[in-house]
Amino acid sequence: MLALAACAQGTAPRQEVLATGIANGWAIAPLPDQRFVLSERAGKLWLLDGKGQKQSELSGVPPVDFGGQGGLLDVVADSQFASNRRIYFCYAEPGSEKGTNSTALATGRIARDERSLEDVKVLFSQRPKVKSSAHFGCRIAEARDGTLFLSLGDRYSRRNDAQTLDNHHGKLIRIAKDGSVPADNPYAARKDALPEIYSHGHRNSQGLTIAPDGKLWLHEHGPQGGDEINLPQPGKNYGWPVITYGEEYGGGKIGESTQKAGLEQPLHYWVPSIAPSGMTFVSGERYGAAWKGNLLIGALKGRHLARLEIKDGKVLAEHKLYAQTGDRIRDVRQGADGLVYLLTDGPDGKLIRLQP
Repeated sequence: MLALAACAQGTAPRQEVLATGIANGWAIAPLPDQRFVLSERAGKLWLLDGKGQKQSELSGVPPVDFGGQGGLLDVVADSQFASNRRIYFCYAEPGSEKGTNSTALATGRIARDERSLEDVKVLFSQRPKVKSSAHFGCRIAEARDGTLFLSLGDRYSRRNDAQTLDNHHGKLIRIAKDGSVPADNPYAARKDALPEIYSHGHRNSQGLTIAPDGKLWLHEHGPQGGDEINLPQPGKNYGWPVITYGEEYGGGKIGESTQKAGLEQPLHYWVPSIAPSGMTFVSGERYGAAWKGNLLIGALKGRHLARLEIKDGKVLAEHKLYAQTGDRIRDVRQGADGLVYLLTDGPDGKLIRLQP
């Protein structure tokens, strides 16, 4: 953990509010033509114009279990969107037994009329479904090889499942775009493990992004303290709930300690928690040399934007931005124009562009 570096007054980009009145927005997916796709947790998927205004609602979203932390959550555009018009989205999928649900990942193609999704397919459903309204995880990232990563929460009441390989709770999974399991997944050939699993021992990841060098970065919520950044590797165990820098809500030890042989240490962690959500790297130069290569993370509880200076895969310094606005930042994305966009949380959320 690093001491928080103070951001000099006036150095942060100016916030330009593009839209208000967003009802519990969760994610914004930048498109190559500088438009966006926006998800609202109640199950609505919107196409936004280049100014961030709602252009049309996209019908065809599968049934969504909206409540608690659940609903329609992350959305990303395919790397070949310009030619295939395909998006991927994840959501709380209702089960056949009343009150049960789990995280699912689906894909669809935006129709030419830009009012519906076509060829909608569910690519993955987390197993087992349980009665819970918490810890869905549900961030998506497309790797350079075209495979898809999806973060899966431990469902809160099933945290010990994060340490076993016969379920999808507290896991990071990797699949192909058709839903099949890549042959080089770490457990693809094992009969005692679910083949989609890439890494395990995670709590509730709401941040997943590919760095400019192609490496996958993940952050996850700790309990009371212990939010983490990890660089997931195939077959590795990231410790939850055996090791953690957090504690039970209201106090009390969790697990064995903060470290244990065979379990991975976080690259970076926060005590107290900031409740991280959304994450992106600044790959361009729109904000100058000081920001290029920085990692930006939204903070829900912290109500700020964290700017982390990264060098050689390590966090050198952390800057706390926009705390004075009091916004819970749900998503952080870099648009096709090289500018950064923030989505705030709540029934009257905002879409914000950071102007250099």
